[in-house]
Amino acid sequence: MHKKQLRIFILATLIITSALILFFFLTIDRSNNEIEALKEEQRIDTIEQLPPPAPVIQYGMNIDSLSIIEEKVKKNENFTSILQKYNVPKEVINQLITESKNKFKVSKIQAGKSYDVLRSKKDSVARGFIYYGDPTQTIVFKTTPLEVLVDLKPTDTIERRTGGTITGSLYETLQQINAPAVLAYELSKIFARKVDFFKIQQGDNFKIIFDEVTLDGQPLNVKRIHSVCFEHDNKKYYAFNFGKNGKDAFYDEDGNSLQQGGFLKSPLKFFRISSKFSKRRFHPVQKVFKAHLGTDYAAPTGTPIMTVADGVVTEAKFAVFNGNYVKIKHNKTHTTQYLHMSRIAKGMKPGTKVKQGQVIGYVGSTGLASGPHVCFRFWENGKQIDGTKVKTIKGDPVKKSDMKQFKALRDEMLAGLDDINVTEEAQANTSDKSQNQFSK
Repeated sequence: MHKKQLRIFILATLIITSALILFFFLTIDRSNNEIEALKEEQRIDTIEQLPPPAPVIQYGMNIDSLSIIEEKVKKNENFTSILQKYNVPKEVINQLITESKNKFKVSKIQAGKSYDVLRSKKDSVARGFIYYGDPTQTIVFKTTPLEVLVDLKPTDTIERRTGGTITGSLYETLQQINAPAVLAYELSKIFARKVDFFKIQQGDNFKIIFDEVTLDGQPLNVKRIHSVCFEHDNKKYYAFNFGKNGKDAFYDEDGNSLQQGGFLKSPLKFFRISSKFSKRRFHPVQKVFKAHLGTDYAAPTGTPIMTVADGVVTEAKFAVFNGNYVKIKHNKTHTTQYLHMSRIAKGMKPGTKVKQGQVIGYVGSTGLASGPHVCFRFWENGKQIDGTKVKTIKGDPVKKSDMKQFKALRDEMLAGLDDINVTEEAQANTSDKSQNQFSK
């Protein structure tokens, strides 16, 4: 009997203990659930208390309420036709053109350049037109309220000392050392009377000290060239900028002028000769041999074409074979012609006076042409000749009164050029393109 009571007592104790343990865990679980529920309520309250996100404002426009369309200017498009495509009234377009006159000329909008249209989600009418023509500036046209803004990006000017050895073309070598492509044109212009840049060869090299304009640390343009050493066919040619009042004037090491007078070597800044002056050439379109009494300079569509000398426009029109072209009489002896333009520059008409280097049109492929280029033609005494062989006029040497000052500058620049190691510069620019840039 005693043993039976003991077993009952033990069993009762186990039941009570199990019940207490179960109650304990149920209580904890309930507490956890209540805590989680409380946290969720607090989170919801917090969310409800947060203010709505601020609208994204760009150039004074609420971007959240607009759809953004990214496009590029197509051939034959202009400011008016683009905005009309996005339902902007002609009256508003004219007002924007008037408003922009002292800030940006809408005629400078070029095919191939990027732009954004900010269009209303409600009525699909453009509220803004953003043009990215120049890397240093963004032009913003707002229709409501009507406003034109110019957003300028800050640039830096640094003195750079660099050089390279020609392995392909001068242009390709400049790309390899991360230098502005415009240097190819500038060097060919400086040494036009000394070096035939269509005959430079592998192994030729150059050293140059110049002021470089950079944007976000990347080369953008050349502000001023101080000195150059160009070695061609194992002969060194020097150029020292001794210009005054901000103007450029280049001289060799003896003070002789390198400046050329008369005619520019080419009507383009960036180019390659795709076809030379010839009495017998296979025509790429007509597929026959015939005379080619001009020089073809290939370049991208829209590249500015310059008149090679001062003169008066005698013709500016379209012809079936010539396409859009301009003809200029420079004097009693010389006349030039520029064919296949994509468009003729504004204001070009018979009687218009033009200055050397002035833009008269833009490269294209109108008329009888297989690709974008300008066919440059040159007349002397009524006879067509090779314009690339026209002689230039030699400039005046350094004045005797300025020779002491010139020699001091020359010696300083010579020392700087001698410090440039072309091989090391090329290697340094391959591994670190910024290594050879020094703050002025």
